[in-house]
Amino acid sequence: MTQLPARFVEDRTLRDKARAVLAEDIARLQGSLEEESITSRVSSGVTSSITTRIRTGARDVLDQAKAQAADSKGVLALLIGAILLWFSREPIFAWFEELRGDSDDTDALTQDELSQDAAPPEAASAGDPHDQSRH
Repeated sequence: MTQLPARFVEDRTLRDKARAVLAEDIARLQGSLEEESITSRVSSGVTSSITTRIRTGARDVLDQAKAQAADSKGVLALLIGAILLWFSREPIFAWFEELRGDSDDTDALTQDELSQDAAPPEAASAGDPHDQSRH
């Protein structure tokens, strides 16, 4: 067998050590992948990233809303008052009806009575073709 140069032997030794380190890394990666798949790692990473971004964005929006509310308290109070009135409109209308009471007897007329009073007597008989009084 021929004698190899010393440099060549050193390079081969370094190569073998690098190959051993690479083999250890591959074995460690395979063991890690057996515990948790790549898809679950990616999805958990993406989920945590998106969740962090949403929280940060929500905090920014909340801070801006607080600043706007502090600047225009009157408009905010008016808006809240209008919303409260809208949701309590039924009890308010009932209260007004109760205040009006039964003092107005004209309100007791039904819609049919009003429509009969409004129609002229000729209009009622004009649509009857069997009515001989007009001929």
